[in-house]
Parts: sequence; structure tokens; C-alpha cells
Amino acid sequence: MENGRELIKGNTPTLILAVLRDAPLHGYAIAREIERRCNHALQFKEGTLYPALRALERDQMITGLWQAPSAGPVRRVYTLTEAGHKELIRRTQTWTDFVQSINSIIGGQPDGQPI
Repeated sequence: MENGRELIKGNTPTLILAVLRDAPLHGYAIAREIERRCNHALQFKEGTLYPALRALERDQMITGLWQAPSAGPVRRVYTLTEAGHKELIRRTQTWTDFVQSINSIIGGQPDGQPI
């Protein structure tokens, strides 16, 4: 997605919450799962992901715990909290409303009726 950077930046918390709804993951796995789910249309960089993870943790939407896998380095694994579940529902509704509004503008007739 050529100009998706600004869209990613503003929606990174929502994407993280959506991925963590399914299972706890560490940061690198969160980024790769987001990319996998969108067929690599969005690319996630650490400079975008980790500040969002810190903010979500500070706001108690997620919790992070250090875990030592059987092989490899210790990783911080993030889990969605109850507040995070509620926030994801709120953000999903906001996004749905936004998309419908934009679609009615770019895909509709001047009188507001769909084409």
C-alpha cells in the first residue's frame, strides 16, 4: 500500500488490539501477524509498533510479561486486557462508521444515494 503510512500510524493501536484478541504475542510476532492478515499490503516497522505497545500498556489496554522460550532470547509477550477488549469494540465501531461515511462520499451520488 503505497501511501498507507499515515493510515497505519493512526490505526496501529486498533490493529494491535485486533491481533491480540486472538492470542498473546510478542512484538515481532504482532507485526508479522498484521502483515500476514493483510497479505503484506501493510508493512510494520519497530519505530511504529513499539511506541504503540508502550502506550497501550500504559493505558492498561494490554499487559506485557517477560517470558523465556525454550530456545531463543527472553521476549515481552502482550495480552489483551478486559479494558482492551472494550476499547477494540469501540474502535471497531468507530472505524466502521468512518468507512461508511467515506464510502458514501467517494462512492455515492451528490444527493447521498449510492450509485
